[in-house]
Amino acid sequence: MNPLGEIGRLLLFFGAAVAVVGLLLMAGSRLSFIGRLPGDILIRKGNFTFYFPLATSLLLSALLTLLLWILRK
Repeated sequence: MNPLGEIGRLLLFFGAAVAVVGLLLMAGSRLSFIGRLPGDILIRKGNFTFYFPLATSLLLSALLTLLLWILRK
């Protein structure tokens, strides 16, 4: 395949990925458990708040790894 065809396929993949992320963000209010999983770190002291979504990050990483593994086959 020529180089322009490869670039075109790559752009289509990234465009689809951006569309999926956009849809997830739009549905974010309905998916209230995302970002509030057990294992996410939340520290509040006075007017300081620290939030680190550890469990959410691990879950998204596992899902994306599975998705990319499936697409690669």
